Amino acid sequence: MAAERLRRAVHLSAEERESISRGLEAGASLRSIVATIGRPASTVSREVGRNGGRVKYRAVVAEQRAHEQAPRPKPSALQDNPVLRQLVIELLDNEWSPEHIVGHLRLTHPGNPLMRISPENIYHAIYTTRWKVIPRELCTKLRTRRPIRKNKKNTVKGQWRSQITGARPIEERPDAANAQTELGHLEGDLTVGAKNSQVATLVDRKSRYLTMVALPSRHTTTVIPALRQAFSRMNARLVSTLTWDRGRELAGHRLLTEATGVDIFFAAPRSPWQRGPNENTNKLIRQYLPKGLDLSLYSQANLDALAARLNNRPR
Repeated sequence: MAAERLRRAVHLSAEERESISRGLEAGASLRSIVATIGRPASTVSREVGRNGGRVKYRAVVAEQRAHEQAPRPKPSALQDNPVLRQLVIELLDNEWSPEHIVGHLRLTHPGNPLMRISPENIYHAIYTTRWKVIPRELCTKLRTRRPIRKNKKNTVKGQWRSQITGARPIEERPDAANAQTELGHLEGDLTVGAKNSQVATLVDRKSRYLTMVALPSRHTTTVIPALRQAFSRMNARLVSTLTWDRGRELAGHRLLTEATGVDIFFAAPRSPWQRGPNENTNKLIRQYLPKGLDLSLYSQANLDALAARLNNRPR
């Protein structure tokens, strides 16, 4: 005989649903009903909204619906839909992220609810061994290549950055750069590898177009000439401003501005969100250049090919 299912304290009881029903029948406001049963207003509002609204809400029907939806674990959409499962597996194998896949499904199957899934459901299917819906080895196709999921509470503190003489703050950046309405406003940073190796990354704020620059060292006397050469290969109309973090590698920023005419601005210390497109792109790059890899082994031609691969992937 199956054990009786226990109702969690956070879930509404049949008596509370009856109180809600009687209150609505009497024309009481949701706030007064909330005060009566001692539940959050959002809980009662959602309960009424998903069960027909004020006019059609019935306690018996709502209780029956809650009972039918309660059993766990529920089968996932990937279990019930082999077509969706096969498509997700193929796109994961092509190194698409779950977010890419969800966006692709919305565009290619706009009116088909059977071809809908959330990124979290895809991650769950990859990392949960209970169902074995998606081959576990596909986790190596994700950007992070992690065999297990990282706890959200794991954080790293911002690194200390020296003061840079004459640094123009990000608040002085043109409005067009802030609004991402025109091309030519770049964000830059260094991607660091093993053995003191590094690569510079430049990302256009509007188009998200990526340029990667090989660097023999991170000293400003090396970085500035390398960026100057990279800018010389670009269309001058597509290089207007550059936003960098507070790293000392751009201490000679004035020389770069004098040589190229590119206005350089610096984000606030420990504020990576001010360079969101660049930070997000650097995370994508880690799929191909993981931490601990000696980046000096990659030539400029290798980096150009990698940048082209990312630029032709959906964002």
